[in-house]
Amino acid sequence: MEQGGAVDALGALAQPSRLELFRLLVRRGPSGLPAGDLAERLAIPSTTLSFHLSQLTRAGLLTARRAGRSIVYAADYGRMRALMAYLTENCCEEGGCAPAAPRPRERKSHGSRSRDPRRGR
Repeated sequence: MEQGGAVDALGALAQPSRLELFRLLVRRGPSGLPAGDLAERLAIPSTTLSFHLSQLTRAGLLTARRAGRSIVYAADYGRMRALMAYLTENCCEEGGCAPAAPRPRERKSHGSRSRDPRRGR
């Protein structure tokens, strides 16, 4: 990916509704979702959704295919990987990207009683 493509992709994702839309489609997988389902799940008007879909499609982050009377949108995983590779190669090349710290594990709640596993109580 060239710098211009990265700028286009990052610009398209730099809006909360579009980022949420893209995340939903990435989680959905290659099967994608019809535009009507997207509007319903995100609770946004179809005209607003259409604008956001066109911005993400123009940036190359989404694919669109016709399925009957619907248009089904899906994340373009190749383009997403290319963007991630661009950022990694061009932003981390001097060792500035340290490995991410692991997330702290949450303790499971066992009712209102707290137990110390070391004491067997």
